[in-house]
Amino acid sequence: MKKIGLSILTLVLAGALAACGAKNDANNQGSAGESGSEPEKQQEVTLKIGASPVPHAEILKEAQKLLEGEGVKLEIIEMNDYVQPNVQLYEKQLDANFFQHTAYLEEFNKERSYDLVKVTGVHIEPIGVYSKTVTSIDELKEGAKIAIPNDPTNGGRALTLLAKHGLIKLKEGVDVDATIADIEQNDKKLQFVELEAATLPRALDEVDAAAINTNYALTVGLVPNDDALIIEDKDTPFADMLVNILVARPDNKDSEAIQKLAKALNSPEIKAFMEEKYDGAVVPTF
Repeated sequence: MKKIGLSILTLVLAGALAACGAKNDANNQGSAGESGSEPEKQQEVTLKIGASPVPHAEILKEAQKLLEGEGVKLEIIEMNDYVQPNVQLYEKQLDANFFQHTAYLEEFNKERSYDLVKVTGVHIEPIGVYSKTVTSIDELKEGAKIAIPNDPTNGGRALTLLAKHGLIKLKEGVDVDATIADIEQNDKKLQFVELEAATLPRALDEVDAAAINTNYALTVGLVPNDDALIIEDKDTPFADMLVNILVARPDNKDSEAIQKLAKALNSPEIKAFMEEKYDGAVVPTF
């Protein structure tokens, strides 16, 4: 009897252990099935980007389409000046900006002791001279009033363009850093008015001609390749300094989201978009 009782007890314990093992296996299989059946959803990152309305914000809106499904959303903040996009980026109110060329960034960093950095180059916008009073640069009369940008490098670009077409002569060795003080010869006694770049299109009614950045020319319906009296050559010797760039801070320039945006801005789709929409007024550099 003792042997029979012991055998029954052994069988009961073995059955209980087997049942527990089966239950644990089922639980483990269920957990594995749940984790493997549905991949973890990618967390979306929103980047706040400061940009000039045209063409930069338009290009960013096109890039946003390429970033769908990449976990990156762009909050594009349009700005009409050349100071606040850098100030707000430095103060971490923005994650990046897209409005300026390399030469301007370098000068801005130097003046403000900032350390903003280029992420990638995207395009070049030639600067042109426009007028409502003459149809040829040679028609400018003695004492004509010409408005140029008052910011670093863009004023120098305007003066260099005028010098290239024989209206003035600059000191030897100056280029994008030229200022009015560097004018050595001015046979027509041209008068130069330095204004904030964004106001130059409106100043056309008050001056004989104005050197206007392409982004501001486009906002008022000017077609650079048709309306400019003279325009920068895309093959200018300092073209690499004039490339419009995506800019970030040292602490976030290598982040996955910023790098995905940079890749989108250098994509074949964005290149085709610029070539079709701007007809040579905005030239891709990649």
